[in-house]
Amino acid sequence: MEGYAIPTKPVANKGSIVSGSQWRFTLINDIVLRYEWAEDGVFEDRPSTFALNREFPTPKFTVSDTDDQLEIRADAFQVTYNKKRFDKYGLVVSFSNKNTLWGADWRYGETPQNLGGTARTLDEVNGRCELEPGILSRAGYSVLDDSNSMLFDSSGFTAPRRPGDRIDGYLFSYGYDYKAAMKAFFAISGKQPRLPRWALGNWWSRYYPYTDEEYLKLMDKFEAEKVPLSVAVIDMDWHQVHGDHIPHAGWTGYTWNKKLFKDPKAFTKALHDKKLKVTLNDHPHAGVHHHEEQYEAMAKDLGHDTSDKAPILFNPVDQKFMHSYLNTLHRSLENDGCDFWWIDWQQGPYSRVRGLDPLWLLNHYHFLDNEKQNGEGKAIIFSRFGGPGSHRYPVGFSGDSIMTWESLEFQPEFTATASNIGYGWWSHDIGGHMGGYRDDELATRWVQYGVFSPIMRLHSQMGLFTSKEPWLYRPEFAEVMQNFLRLRHRLIPYLYTMNCASSSNDEPVVQPLYWKFPERDEAYGKPNQYYFGSELVVAPIVKPRDKRTNHGAVDVWVPPGRHVDIFTGTIYDGDRDIRMFRSIKNMPALAHEGSIIPLDADPAPNNGGESPKNFEVLVVVGKNGRLKIEEELDENDKTDKGNYSESPILGYFQQSGRLYFEPKGKAWSIKFLSIMEVPKGFKVVSGIS
Repeated sequence: MEGYAIPTKPVANKGSIVSGSQWRFTLINDIVLRYEWAEDGVFEDRPSTFALNREFPTPKFTVSDTDDQLEIRADAFQVTYNKKRFDKYGLVVSFSNKNTLWGADWRYGETPQNLGGTARTLDEVNGRCELEPGILSRAGYSVLDDSNSMLFDSSGFTAPRRPGDRIDGYLFSYGYDYKAAMKAFFAISGKQPRLPRWALGNWWSRYYPYTDEEYLKLMDKFEAEKVPLSVAVIDMDWHQVHGDHIPHAGWTGYTWNKKLFKDPKAFTKALHDKKLKVTLNDHPHAGVHHHEEQYEAMAKDLGHDTSDKAPILFNPVDQKFMHSYLNTLHRSLENDGCDFWWIDWQQGPYSRVRGLDPLWLLNHYHFLDNEKQNGEGKAIIFSRFGGPGSHRYPVGFSGDSIMTWESLEFQPEFTATASNIGYGWWSHDIGGHMGGYRDDELATRWVQYGVFSPIMRLHSQMGLFTSKEPWLYRPEFAEVMQNFLRLRHRLIPYLYTMNCASSSNDEPVVQPLYWKFPERDEAYGKPNQYYFGSELVVAPIVKPRDKRTNHGAVDVWVPPGRHVDIFTGTIYDGDRDIRMFRSIKNMPALAHEGSIIPLDADPAPNNGGESPKNFEVLVVVGKNGRLKIEEELDENDKTDKGNYSESPILGYFQQSGRLYFEPKGKAWSIKFLSIMEVPKGFKVVSGIS
C-alpha cells in the first residue's frame, strides 16, 4: 500500500541455499535453518509477517548430494534428507554436543518441549491458559512453522500464500545460548521498536460512560492526590452507542457522542494541557454506516453508492479501503486530539481472503500510520497479539481479565514468557476487568505487580465497586497503591533506559530468569520471578496474606551473587531458595551487586513522565557497575530518528570505592545500598577523571 511499505531483505544469499526441484534449505545463519517443500517447485521469497529478513552472510557448511540423499554439515548441526516430502523418517537434523548435551536428533514434525511464548488474549481467562510456542526450549533447539503466515507484496500490502502443498519452517539450534537464539529471531523478524517515554507512566482506563466534565474532574482529583498519570484511555462510550439511528449493536463507532463530549477538541486539549496522551477505543468490525460523520467522505474515496445508505463494510484486505480507513476516517479523529488507537478486535482471524488475519492487518497498518505521524521511536498502538512478528507493533492489550487471585497469579509468568517470542510490551487490566470479587488486598498486590510490569494501566468496568481510583479503597491499601503509582513515575528514567536497550540490544524489559541462567534448574522453577530490566529481579506477591502474620509470602530463588531488596535494604547471599515475607507495603525487588538504578528524585512526579529535573540514583556496592541513562531529547520532534541520548553515564568501581558521573546540569543524590562498611578512600567525582 502506497506510503506503508517497510524495509525488508527477504531474499537469501544464493550461497546460503541448497535446493532441488521440490525442496529448498537455507542456512540463514549459524543458528537458523529454513526448510521448504513446494509440490509445484515454486518457493517463497516474499517477506512474511514473521520473516522480514533472510539476507545474511553465508555461514560455513558443506554439502554431500547423491541421487537419493542430501547431507548438509554445519558447525552446529547436520541435515540428512531423502529428497521426498518431509516426514519424520526422511528429514533428520543431528546437533553437535555444544548445542545439546546428548547430541539429540530432530525429526520433522517433532516439537521439542517448549518453554512457551504467549497467547492472543486473556479474555475471560481465570487463571492459566495455554501458550503458543516460543523460540526457546530446554532441548537446545526449536521449530517455528511459518507455512500459514501472511506475506507482504512489493507494494508493502499483505498477500496470501500460494495454494497447494507447501511447508515453510525454521529450525533454531542454540544449546544453552538463549540470548543468541533471540538475537537471531529479532534479526529475521525485526527489532522491537522503542516506545515513547510517556507510554511508561501510569495509564487510566475504565469502561464507563464519562461525560467530559466527569473525566476532567477525575483527572483533577488524581493531580490533587499527587498520583501522576501519562495516558488517558477513553473507552467505547466516546462515540455514539445507543439510538434508533444506529443500525448495529453499537460497539463500532466513529462519531463523537456530543451528549457526553460537547466539544471533543476542547476536551482532548484539556487532557493534553495536563500532559496526558489520549487513546480512543475502536471496535472496527461493523464498518462505517450512514450515520457516521465521515460516511460521505469515505464513500467518495471508495466510489461507494450512498443512495440507499448502504454501509461501507469493513474490508481490511482491500487497499483502497485501508487507505481511506486510516487517512480519512481515523485521521479526522486524530485531528480532534486522539494520539493513538486502542484496537479492540475480537472477531477472530478470518477475512475475505483466506489466510489474511484482520488483527494482523490492523496492527501492522495502524502502527505504521502512527509512526508516519509521530516519528520513529514515538509510535504506539494498543491491541492484541497476532502471532510471531507482533513484537513490531507495541503495545499489547491482553484483554478482559477476571478479578481473581488466580488471574493475578498467572500474569507475571505470562508476561515474562512472552519474551520467548520477542513480545516485550504486554499491558494488562491491572486490578482486573470483570467477574471475580471486590478484594482490597488483591487490588493492591495487582497494582504492585503492575508497577513492575512493562505497561502500568489501571482498568475496570462500570461496576460501582470495581473502579480503581486508589482513594476508594480502605486507607491501609489506598496509601500503598498511591505510593506505588508514584514510584512508577519515579522509575521512568530506569524504564526508558531499558526501553532503549530492548530495541537496540534485543533485551526485552521483562525476562525469565533462565535467559540469564539457562543451565540452572532453579531458574525454571520460579516462573513468576523475572528480571525487570538488567538491574532488578522481581518476585510479586500473588496470593493472599496469612491471617495470623498479616504478611504475604513468595518463594524466591536468589540468583548467584549478593542481592539487596530496594524496599527493605535486606541483603541476601545468592544462589539459594528463600521464602520471603512482606507486609502489604512492599514486595521483593532485588538488585544485584553493581546495580545502578536511576530514579526521578521527586517523591511525587508530575503527569507525563518527562525527563526529571533532578535524579536520585541507587547504587548497589560490591561489584563494579556502569549505566548509560537514556533520555528522550524532544518528544515533539517528528523528524529526528536519533531522538534519545546516551548520557549521562554513571559508573562505580568497587576496589577504589570511586563513583563517577556526568551531571549534565542536573542535581543528583546517590544512595548506596548493601554497604557493609565504607571503603577506604571513598570518593564521589563529577565527570570521568
